[in-house]
Amino acid sequence: MTRANGPWAVAALALVLALAGCTVVGPDYRRPPSTLPAAYSQPPPAEEGDAAPVAGDWWLHFGDATLSALIATALERNSDLHAAAARIEEADAAMREAGASFLPQVNLGGSGARSQTSAMSAQGNALLSNNLKLSAATSYEIDFWGRLRRGSESARAQALASRHARDVVALSIAGLTAQAWYALRSLDQQIAIVTRTLATRDEGVRIARARLEAGTASGLELQQAQVSRSDAAIQLRDLNRQRSLAMTQIARLSGQPGLELARTTDALRAPPLPPLGLPSELLSRRPDLRQAEEQLIAANAQIGVARAAMLPSISLTGSLGAESAALASLLTDAGARIWSLGFGLALPIFDGGRLEARSDQAAARARQALAAYQGAAQSAFREVSDALIAAQAARRSGDDVDARAAAARRALELATLRHDAGYSGYLELLDAQRSANGAELEQVRNRQARLNASIDLFKALSGGWPDRVDAATRSRSGSN
Repeated sequence: MTRANGPWAVAALALVLALAGCTVVGPDYRRPPSTLPAAYSQPPPAEEGDAAPVAGDWWLHFGDATLSALIATALERNSDLHAAAARIEEADAAMREAGASFLPQVNLGGSGARSQTSAMSAQGNALLSNNLKLSAATSYEIDFWGRLRRGSESARAQALASRHARDVVALSIAGLTAQAWYALRSLDQQIAIVTRTLATRDEGVRIARARLEAGTASGLELQQAQVSRSDAAIQLRDLNRQRSLAMTQIARLSGQPGLELARTTDALRAPPLPPLGLPSELLSRRPDLRQAEEQLIAANAQIGVARAAMLPSISLTGSLGAESAALASLLTDAGARIWSLGFGLALPIFDGGRLEARSDQAAARARQALAAYQGAAQSAFREVSDALIAAQAARRSGDDVDARAAAARRALELATLRHDAGYSGYLELLDAQRSANGAELEQVRNRQARLNASIDLFKALSGGWPDRVDAATRSRSGSN
């Protein structure tokens, strides 16, 4: 290159780089319009007191120190979360790899050879020679059509998607841990109820046997008492089996094999309730929707990568080094220096439709990602609606369950008095005992169902709701 041509070459290179920064093929991402209703038509269950706002750490609102400790441990030790964190590191590394494509790649190379020339071709004298070479070579692809930028855009979206995927796992683990904990507490209460029932049935068997021996009762009454006592014992064993399974699930979720928790019979407290008019825009906070959108962004960017591969690629190459027959002069002798500059242009002419097929594949994957994103949004809306419906149904059933339990306890008192006074048979007393036992168990299960519905709602809303949802918020939601 002559001194006169140097400025022209620099200007030409600057022009190419400027053009490279302005041309990006492929569609730019635009968020799909929402087709969801502006707000949920299903109101939250009515309850005394105002609905309290719930923060992201929604489990703290239950005021249960054991639950909070279990969830904190689960979020720290759960193996599924560790795997999700490793996937984040993998995606970050892929994003760094894509970003490195914008920089030239420089390789240092060296070689050394010693050879002998044939005496037959060197006028009868065999010649020995050395060839030593040391050079640094570089290559750089000019991102004229934005292939590298689209690839970097896709990698960045995948990295963000991996972060949201971890949040999905964390939210699921917190919800499962809470539901397993309240299942355990519900089972503890049920076990306490059935244990009292079994003690009553044991006493009934003792009384029936004494009455039979005294001649004031028949053998039928004793057999009925023994059958009732066996039913309670079987029920108690099954509840203890369920408790063991719930304990195992909590241990697995919290990453604490062999964990044992003390039994407690404290009453389950009522769950917090959302305000009226929850806007559907709250779903935008859900990590699974954000993950689906980032995957859609990544797939959309891959269309540009595939289309750019169908266009000419421009690359620059260069090397600088030294070559000599003697090691002493390899780095010191100016005459040993070597260099090269190169320019490459590659244009696919015929590939049997391979590149076009890849472009069609990328477009099809983008449509799949769009359908997945829309499906995730619809599923999210359904999950919130289902949780609201379940909470409403459990709350309404609670009034009837409580009334039934009160009536069953009163009926048992009356049946006991009638039996002791000799006005009714033992079968009537047993039937009242079964009804009272079933009503008490149903009360506990109803409170557990309400808690499960509340936890499902927290999960569906990705942690809770804002401090207040007023008419202005609902109006903004409707305008979107």
